[in-house]
This record gives sequence, structure tokens and C-alpha cells, in this order.
Amino acid sequence: SFTTRLPRAGETVLGHKFFVGFGGKGANQCVQSARLGAQTSLICKVGKDSFGNDYVENLKKNGISTAFVGQTADAATGTASIIVNSEGQNVIVIVPGANLLLNFEDLKRASDVISKAKVVVCQLEVNPAVSLEALKMATASGVKTLFNPAPALADLDPQFYTHSDIFCCNETEAEILTGTPVGNLEDAEKVGRMLLERGCKLVIVTLGAEGCMMISAEEPIPKHVPAGKVKAVDTT
Repeated sequence: SFTTRLPRAGETVLGHKFFVGFGGKGANQCVQSARLGAQTSLICKVGKDSFGNDYVENLKKNGISTAFVGQTADAATGTASIIVNSEGQNVIVIVPGANLLLNFEDLKRASDVISKAKVVVCQLEVNPAVSLEALKMATASGVKTLFNPAPALADLDPQFYTHSDIFCCNETEAEILTGTPVGNLEDAEKVGRMLLERGCKLVIVTLGAEGCMMISAEEPIPKHVPAGKVKAVDTT
């Protein structure tokens, strides 16, 4: 929903635009990869509802394998209700729904596609134990792993670091994981080194308008990749 300003507690404001779109961190990466020409497969769960049906249809339309997109009657399709004001600021309520019902059995069924992939991307919008198991399965087959610890957990299982070839987090997530605030490039370098010490092969700390900072065990001198200046229309 788009409105000139975000409502205060108990207040009703008039909006000027509403739409329903597809999303989720994993799905966004999947669609982007497919559009760039990669063969992609999404392992997830949606509800047996209109959102779920539309979701499966949309993935197919984008040329993504839906062989491991399960539909369950036990929960609704995950949703995020987003309100955006005229400055592009937002408030969001996420209801994970069916995402949290993805389990080890679902992973087992997808073991072939995981072990034969070139890259496996995981994040934390499903049960963390399931994401970790997927990373372990990929690592055991020599598949490159990319892990995005979002939404971040302060008590992240240490095995996530050792099973991540590429560990990619933003400033907020880096602070939650390390307890160190990231306000500049020096801070990003500091948290990057801390995460490397935990067992990652390569760390990328994304810094919004400042681009990102990369550091790896092989390239201990951090590399800053600046970002082009853009006017944010909607940060979601």
C-alpha cells in the first residue's frame, strides 16, 4: 500500500495505490538468476490457496523448476504486508506461513537437484535447521554455497559459517551476528574479518548506498565495490 505518510497507532490514513506482487528473498534470487539465463530450481512451500496457486504459476512463467515447490493445506502462503510513504520509507509485517513447514523430507526429495547444482543459495526465511541441512548437503557434493543470514539471528548455529563458501550480509545483519555496529568501511572490514575467523571462505558485507565490501581467506586485503547513485523509489 502506498500512502503519503505512515499511519500512527490507531490511525486510518488514505492511500493512493495498492498492488499484490511476488517476492521472498529466495524467490527473488531465483527469478533474477533465471532471467540472467541460469537453470534454477526453488525448494520451498506455499499454501493450497489462491496466493500459492498464483505463485507456482508465476515461477513457471519465469522458467523456474517447481518440482520441489510443495503446496500444503496446513498453513497459508507466506505474506508480507508493506506500507510505503512518499519518502520511500516502509513498515512491514511478515507472516511466514507455509515457509516454516519446509522440512528434512522435502530436502531429501530434492537431494538430486541440490547435489548436481553449481550453486546453492540459502537464507533464513525457512526453518534455520532446514537451511543448514541444505548447505551441508551441497558442501558434501562439492557444490558452491552462498548463504544470506536474513532475517538475522544473534545465536546463529556456528556450522552456518563453516558451510558457507560465500557469506553475504548487510550492515544490520552483520551487527546482530557480531555485536559490532557497522557505520563505515573500517567497521565493515572488522566484521568481515570476524566472520572469516568463524569459518567462511568469503564474506560480502552490503552497505546500501556505499556498495559493498568483500574480504576472503585468499584475498585478505578487503575490496570495496562502490555503488552508483540512484533515487530510491521504493526500498522494498
